[in-house]
Amino acid sequence: MMADPGTLRTALCDLLGCEYPVILAGMGGVARAELAAAVANAGGFPTLGMVREAPSLIISEIEAYRRLSDRPFAVNIIPAATDPDLLHLQIETCLAMKVAVFSFFWDVVPEAVTRVKTAGAFLLHQVGTLRAARDAEAAGADVLIAQGQDAGGHVHGRTPTFDLLRAVLDTTALPVVASGSIGTGKALATALSLGAQGVQCGTAFLATAESFAHDYHKQRIVGARGEDTVLTDGFVLNWPKGAAVRVLRNSVTEAFGPALMGHDPQRISHEVIAHDGPIPRLRQSTDSPLRTTTGALEQMPLYCGTGASAINAVIPAAQRLNDICAEAQAQLASARQTPMVGQT
Repeated sequence: MMADPGTLRTALCDLLGCEYPVILAGMGGVARAELAAAVANAGGFPTLGMVREAPSLIISEIEAYRRLSDRPFAVNIIPAATDPDLLHLQIETCLAMKVAVFSFFWDVVPEAVTRVKTAGAFLLHQVGTLRAARDAEAAGADVLIAQGQDAGGHVHGRTPTFDLLRAVLDTTALPVVASGSIGTGKALATALSLGAQGVQCGTAFLATAESFAHDYHKQRIVGARGEDTVLTDGFVLNWPKGAAVRVLRNSVTEAFGPALMGHDPQRISHEVIAHDGPIPRLRQSTDSPLRTTTGALEQMPLYCGTGASAINAVIPAAQRLNDICAEAQAQLASARQTPMVGQT
């Protein structure tokens, strides 16, 4: 069944210039030009994941994206977890490349928000708490992405996705997007019914043909269920202390036992377990396995949300987007046709 853009269109689509209210999460290392363009050309809104990447890679990925698609896109960077000098260069590079939309995450850095807004850019800011939502709005964000604890990858808060969505909707007049364990049409329909303007998907697009994740990572997601994930700050090298991630269980998390939280990056040995070309990858770092990675892939963080049970195959991103949207339309149509209690 093919999705009809008109029946799912929200104000967010008009703001971002897309057909469906579905955003590709800016997954570092994974959401590169090929995946972003596939999502964009299928009608979703893409984000290039450029977390702590060098300006040269940002330039090459933007150029590659523009060869594949002429549709709008965002670039995701993390001001609070990036060296200030590199952050300055990243923003300068994006602005020089005429990036019109930015996506920020983690603690709100008002100076970074002001900088991109002053340049005339549109800003999506992902938050995990009500406090962060208020801070992002006060700083000048245009859209809030409410990320629940169900999400894969870095998780900023500890509130379930739809509970956080309701709370953020109650406290802001900005458009709000739901993120975290949203990889089905049912979840999209639920988010829209609650008042969200759209959703952001990560894990669902990580397990697609075009994502830059390693095939090992994709297949582990296909074989996983929600209960196979854990939230831990054990993969913390390269990020601030206490930064939690949701990953699939592996030999590293099993070795933690019940001590999934409380890991101090200053006390973690720098043991090389893999490489991306000449670049070493450390055990307990935040680096997930990419197409270019060789080494002990099983020991690396395999980011995955609790919605993994719905992902049963690695398929093209366009197909996954269409499947999600078509199912959402069916769910919403069914809800409209179901009479309320007391109706005849």
